[in-house]
Amino acid sequence: MADGLVVFDCDGVLVDSEIVSARVLAAMAPDLGLAFEVAEALVFLRGRKVASWVAELEERAGRGFAERFVPAFRRRAAEAFERELEAVPRVEEVLDRLAAPFCTASSAPLEKIRQTLGLTGLLPRFEGRIYSAYEVGRWKPDPGLFLHAAEDMGFSPRDCIVIEDSLVGVQAGVAAGMTVLAYAPGDTAPMLADAGASPFSCMTELPDLLAGWRPGTVLPVPPAARPLAVAV
Repeated sequence: MADGLVVFDCDGVLVDSEIVSARVLAAMAPDLGLAFEVAEALVFLRGRKVASWVAELEERAGRGFAERFVPAFRRRAAEAFERELEAVPRVEEVLDRLAAPFCTASSAPLEKIRQTLGLTGLLPRFEGRIYSAYEVGRWKPDPGLFLHAAEDMGFSPRDCIVIEDSLVGVQAGVAAGMTVLAYAPGDTAPMLADAGASPFSCMTELPDLLAGWRPGTVLPVPPAARPLAVAV
């Protein structure tokens, strides 16, 4: 690719944080009178604003608890990140090979983005090019965050390609008028393809996909995407 911008989501694309957060949610749920398997918790929170899924938890529980739960969840998740967090497999070598300009645009608070990138050694690669929904007041699937990142980096939406792993992220990228690639190492490929993304299963595939894209064009979405094998 040439003269285009690569916009990475953070959680689940650069850092393997969503599974850690899912384990924390599953552990805290019984105290709320709720129950989550880790896999269910992962689907529940993936790519979503914390306030949104906590409001849904309150509705399920039939009572309010966000004021005390959210700080406790963020604290326990941050502690778990310190112990367990890793970069998404092979993403470092992809970034090191990437000649095009790139940034990250995440629904997470800036403090969390910087913490997770720092813990995984990725922060130096993104200094000065980190965009948080909390700074612009627009959360995926709203396209506002991606549009803000593109404008700040000096690119038109049609010259941007988004790397996402969540449904709301794909929807935001498509709504922004950007090409969207979906990192789908599990069973989410068909859903993300239906939303308008081109799925791939391992970060080692990304350089070739980017090389085959030209700004102002859209990569073809498989007409019937099948679940992709888990990357090892």
